[in-house]
Amino acid sequence: MSTRSYEVFALRYATLAARTAGENFLFPDDHGAPMPIDYFLWAIRGGGRTIIVDTGFSPDAGVRRGRQFLHSPEAALKAIGIDAASVPDVVISHLHWDHAGNWEIFPGATFHLQDSEMAYATGRCMCHNVFRRAMEVEDVVGAVRNVFAGRVRFHDGTSELAPGVTLHLIGGHSGGQQSVRVATARGWLVLASDATHFWANIRTRNPFPLVVDVARMLEGYRILEALADSPDHIIPGHDPLVLKRFPAVAGHPDIVRVDLPPVA
Repeated sequence: MSTRSYEVFALRYATLAARTAGENFLFPDDHGAPMPIDYFLWAIRGGGRTIIVDTGFSPDAGVRRGRQFLHSPEAALKAIGIDAASVPDVVISHLHWDHAGNWEIFPGATFHLQDSEMAYATGRCMCHNVFRRAMEVEDVVGAVRNVFAGRVRFHDGTSELAPGVTLHLIGGHSGGQQSVRVATARGWLVLASDATHFWANIRTRNPFPLVVDVARMLEGYRILEALADSPDHIIPGHDPLVLKRFPAVAGHPDIVRVDLPPVA
C-alpha cells in the first residue's frame, strides 16, 4: 500500500431509467427486467493533486441519444470544489460517447489515454457500424486535436500517474479500455469504468453486450479483482447501486465518497 491515500468521488451526472437487463448482459435471465443505468465521472483528490477520470457526454450527444444531464459534469465537479478549468490531469478510460465528451471544459489538462484506444477509435474497427455507433465523431476528432496540441499523454499498458495512482490496460469493452487503481485509507480501490458496467457483470461473469473481445473482458474481470482489495473496492462504471452503497457528500445525493467504507 502506498503511504499516500486519496479521496475518491463518484459523481452521477445523468441517468436512463428506461433500460432493461437485456441491454446490460450478454446472457440475461430476463430480457425485459427493468435495470436502469447511471452515468458517472470520478474525481481523485489528495496530496495536492486532483485527477479526473472521464469527461462525460456532451450536451449535443445527449440530445441525439435521448439522454439528459441531471447536472453538467462541470457543475458536478464544482459541487465538490473542483474548477474544471484548473484540473491538471484527466484520464480518459476509453473514447465511447458517454466518457469522452466535453474536452473543452478542461482547457488546462493533460489527457491520459492508452495507445491501443486511440488506434481502435481511428482505425479499421471504425469501418464497422457496430463499433462506431458507441463513438461520437466529434469526440474522436477532439482527441486528435488535443494530440496535435501536445495535450495527450499516451500509455502502453500499466503506468504510474502519481504516487498511489496507476493506470491499467484492460481492453474487452473497447480496444484500449483502461481502469485506475487508487490508494485510499480503506485500501486499494479500482475505478473500473466500463471494464465492468455493473457489479452484476463481474460477479456473475456475465459481460455487458457492447464488447469488442469477450475473452479479454472476462480476463479483465480477473485483473480487476487482483488489483482491488475486495469486491467492494471495484467501482463499476454505470451501476446505480454505487449511490446506495457509499456515503453521499452532504447536500449532494448524486455524489458519493467511494474511498469510504460502504454503508449498505
